Amino acid sequence: MSKTQEKHIRVRIDSTNPGQFFACCGLLELADRLWGGAEAWFEPGAFITRPLADKNASPTDLCLGDLLNAIASASLHQVDPDDDTASPIILGTPFNLRLDWWADERAGGKRLKVWAGSMRCARIARAMQAVLQRPELQDEAMLDHAVIVYDTLVAEKKVEPFYFDARRGSNALSLDVGFSTDKLNLKTAAYPAVEFLCLVGLQRHRPMATTAPRVFEYYTWSVPMEARLAPSAVCGLLAQFGKRGFRFENAFRSDQRKHKAFTPATPFERS
Repeated sequence: MSKTQEKHIRVRIDSTNPGQFFACCGLLELADRLWGGAEAWFEPGAFITRPLADKNASPTDLCLGDLLNAIASASLHQVDPDDDTASPIILGTPFNLRLDWWADERAGGKRLKVWAGSMRCARIARAMQAVLQRPELQDEAMLDHAVIVYDTLVAEKKVEPFYFDARRGSNALSLDVGFSTDKLNLKTAAYPAVEFLCLVGLQRHRPMATTAPRVFEYYTWSVPMEARLAPSAVCGLLAQFGKRGFRFENAFRSDQRKHKAFTPATPFERS
């Protein structure tokens, strides 16, 4: 943890939304790679990130809009062209980050995968990534901005999200809604900043699994934390810096029990 700096980026967050929480982790990951070092912490209703004190980030580097433009314009490469569903993805220069946590059985990443069947991972990621360059997303309310997202190659074709955002997940079951939005071909809005940045954040920042099936816990922290330490803080291994925990389920959202969605989290305090 570094000395105090004045320049920082602030994003509004609902910490009980696991998609928003891990999107903030993704933002920290990418800022750290772009700036050559970053740290972050949580305040009530907000996530703050800034360069490390010993790094010389220019004023441009500290603008949320420029950070998001860099993310939106980075190349996104599907490693296995024959596997549209589960191929690893490479987010190119200046980030050079491989995303493949959904195939990780050893550290539990596979249990967090929400998409299945005909959902094409790279296609969804590209569509959500492209929206980040819109000016209306480039302020502290970026995680609350909902739009209908379209395919980057077929402009009139709507793209459904991964269902990381709990605002979608809590209303995903047809039984709860009263009808199937897919069968009626309704155009429903997604939260692209949450969906794309959460996909990034889960690569290194994983919640802690509980004894209950598909139920996980994550923790916020209130002091500046370097990016390299954040994964340990997220899963509760740095208890001295974070006692505020949140418990959520990666719940089935279809009768076929294939597709899942993150549900809203229940907060708790650990002693």
